[in-house]
Amino acid sequence: MSEQPPMPVAPDYPAHWESDAVLTDGGTVHLRPIVPADADLLREFHSRLSPDTVYNRFFTMVRTLPARDIERFTTVDHDERAAVVAMLRGDIVGVVRYDRLPGTADAEVAVVVEDAHQGRGLGVLLLEHLISAALERGVERFVADVLPSNRRMLGVFQSVGFTIKRSMADGYVELVFPISETETSLDIARAREHRAEARSVHRLLHPKAVAVVGASRERGSAGHEVFRGLLARGFEGPVYPVNPSAAHVASVRAYADVRDVPDDLDLAVIAVPAPQVADVVRACAEKRVRGLVVVSGGFADGGEIGRERLAEVVRLARNGGMRLIGPNAMGVVNTDPSVRLHATFAAGEPMQGRVGVFSQSGGLAGTFLAEASRRSVGLSTFVSIGDRADVSGNDVLQYWQQDPRTDVVVLHLQGFGNPRKFARIARVLGRSKPVVALKSGRGATDDAVDALFLSAGVVRVDTLAQLFDAAQLLTLQPLPAGRRVGIVGTSSALAALATDACRTAGLEVPVLPVVVQADLSALVGSDEVSNPVDLGPTAAPGRFEAALRLVAGSGEVDAIIALVTPHPEVDQLAAALLRLAAETDLPVLSSFLGHDGVPEGLSAPDETGCPGRGSVPSYASPESAALALSRAASYAAWRARPLGEVPELTGVDLGAARAVVDAHPHDGAWIAQPAAAALLGAIGLPVWPTRSATTVEEALAGAEELGYPVAVKSADERWRGRMDVGAVRLDVDSPDVLREAYASVAASIGPGEVFVQPMAPSGVSTVVRLRQDPAVGPLLSLRLGGIAADLLTDPVTRTLPLTDQDASDLVRAVRGSALLLGGTGLPRADVEALEDLLHRLSRLGEELPAVAELLLDPVLVGRSGLVVLHAGVRLLPPEADPEAGPRRLTGRGPAHLR
Repeated sequence: MSEQPPMPVAPDYPAHWESDAVLTDGGTVHLRPIVPADADLLREFHSRLSPDTVYNRFFTMVRTLPARDIERFTTVDHDERAAVVAMLRGDIVGVVRYDRLPGTADAEVAVVVEDAHQGRGLGVLLLEHLISAALERGVERFVADVLPSNRRMLGVFQSVGFTIKRSMADGYVELVFPISETETSLDIARAREHRAEARSVHRLLHPKAVAVVGASRERGSAGHEVFRGLLARGFEGPVYPVNPSAAHVASVRAYADVRDVPDDLDLAVIAVPAPQVADVVRACAEKRVRGLVVVSGGFADGGEIGRERLAEVVRLARNGGMRLIGPNAMGVVNTDPSVRLHATFAAGEPMQGRVGVFSQSGGLAGTFLAEASRRSVGLSTFVSIGDRADVSGNDVLQYWQQDPRTDVVVLHLQGFGNPRKFARIARVLGRSKPVVALKSGRGATDDAVDALFLSAGVVRVDTLAQLFDAAQLLTLQPLPAGRRVGIVGTSSALAALATDACRTAGLEVPVLPVVVQADLSALVGSDEVSNPVDLGPTAAPGRFEAALRLVAGSGEVDAIIALVTPHPEVDQLAAALLRLAAETDLPVLSSFLGHDGVPEGLSAPDETGCPGRGSVPSYASPESAALALSRAASYAAWRARPLGEVPELTGVDLGAARAVVDAHPHDGAWIAQPAAAALLGAIGLPVWPTRSATTVEEALAGAEELGYPVAVKSADERWRGRMDVGAVRLDVDSPDVLREAYASVAASIGPGEVFVQPMAPSGVSTVVRLRQDPAVGPLLSLRLGGIAADLLTDPVTRTLPLTDQDASDLVRAVRGSALLLGGTGLPRADVEALEDLLHRLSRLGEELPAVAELLLDPVLVGRSGLVVLHAGVRLLPPEADPEAGPRRLTGRGPAHLR
């Protein structure tokens, strides 16, 4: 391994051209522009290339690069000529470069990857990053000459996803392709990102050999407990304790240094004091360990010194090709019988199962494992992430998306790194596997978190108990087709409580068909038996099962909740529920109140002996059962909903919109009305004509220009639209009336700027708001307008991007949407025009993040078309978009953007 050459303190290339990235096999690599100081490294790189690779790159044999070529290759201006190198353990392992063809927007491109690293996706990754740099420099097309026999390199260019023209010239293949991003190239890049990130987590969870660095002989210490846990749970591979102060740990020979371990290592668990971690990571890089779990604390929570240590540890890990979980992590678990990895010092013995668990909190890790064991919720994998310095929740979601052993994903989140990426991954994952999330720390941005989860189909819960309630149901039972519930129990009081709980949770308890009521009445021996069904505290198991089958087979319910009070034949009742669950497509839930534990008869063991699909979950109360069922029904409805598409829009000039934004200060102040109107006009949304006035003469001139009748309203954000306080006068039809209206408004709220507008056509008043939320990204909200609505109506909010289905749902979810949708004597408003407006704002919010807030208040939606009466716009410096540009790992410390 070569020493990393000293880099300039302030490199003369754009800082964002330097990054870390994940390869398709899950390893990492560092990418940066080439600099003259790389001369010796480039010479060594060339010397390691095989003759075939040299010939394919230069079309001739070049055994040693001449000094003039070394200088030419390493001295570039990062404009007309640019090159990016891939660094691993201090060595160059790949180079990509372009040279612009004089007087054109074309550039000749060449890629070469060291033989030992070919087939890892490095060539494509280098090409992605060079394309991003070239686009910034005005390059529009790449031209490449490739030997026909160099099939690997032809495949690299083909796999980037652009439309390539091929031709033969002088014995080689000439490739020409535009490099502007397309939907196809973006989809292909994201598919590569998914495979790489999923593979990187797979490597961490499926090691064949593990070292525990800091494996102490002292019981209770983190290193000791991790090491003993790996041994006690039967890890299917060798485990090596590393401790320079001990000859053996738990009767196993110890090694003084990880480099002394005789075998290859896939995973190192590091449990040494924080100041020593960096040296251990260096040693692991030299040993070529494939991944790290750092349980040591004292980094993100260790002040400025701790944060500096953290940045160094992440840099060393990534430069060494390793992904890292932690620091301050509680470890990882994989219950796969072929792995049996229990690399954690958290208490608890998880059963094998189908639930993947992710926890940001180390302190909650043990609670998760203990509660999962108590409730017999089997886990596929468990990841406690700690400081999220490298591997993030998004990486683990990528892994679970393709993991055949995981059916349900459970998350405990304290915050988001890259919320847009989270939403994108969760939305895909949720189409096949439910994602249940407990987000701690509710606060001012909670509506934004709700919007993010709703858009992504994430099942949000409020407590740890609710988290496991939902996980049990989603793991063991099918999804409900609707929200109708049949209730069968042995107590009328309990049945009444369950009915109330269902209705509170937004579920229905329908009346059953007359023929079913008759059969139930005969079975129970009572008149008018419907839903809920009370069989009495001593109901015979046969009658209990018959009632269950009648309700389930009625065709009027989508789920069954069974309630059982203390009963002498409780096991037979449980067996009846289990048989029903096996024979129906309805989810079956139960609550055995007053019993000592959960009856064994509710379990249908799988091949591992754990409760499997078809087992009946039992809840502590009817309320908890109803709440879990309601959340499952909401998730099922989201999953059944069409995905929708982001529509193509005409009349959108993003260049003109960007020019308006660039022409105004990004200071958070509301920009002037003409500028706001120009910005809206650029995206195809005209704003109702407005003239500003600070004197009555200016108001008269504005009215004369616009034509009477006009409206006069305060320009103050606090009073605009407030007719109740005299801030608005309508139907002003003459100069004399205007003078009186101007004076009246000033007398009501004080002198100041007013707006003069032509009278607008009637319509349903709505308020639309676009804002950039610091926690979850851009948000779009809609509500009805008007004085009463301002006080009583909460906006409905969605994250971006907005599909046609999202826009339709948003309009229909607004409280009072009947005013827009019509019916019961009300005319239908032009909902399609409102949805089009939402899409245009969505496009603006995605493309121009400097628009910190855009408020349209009001938007009058008529029977044909709509009118935007007022637009308020605030600008702020945008944060870097982590979704823009080529694949990269962000940061070298806490995962602010992941």
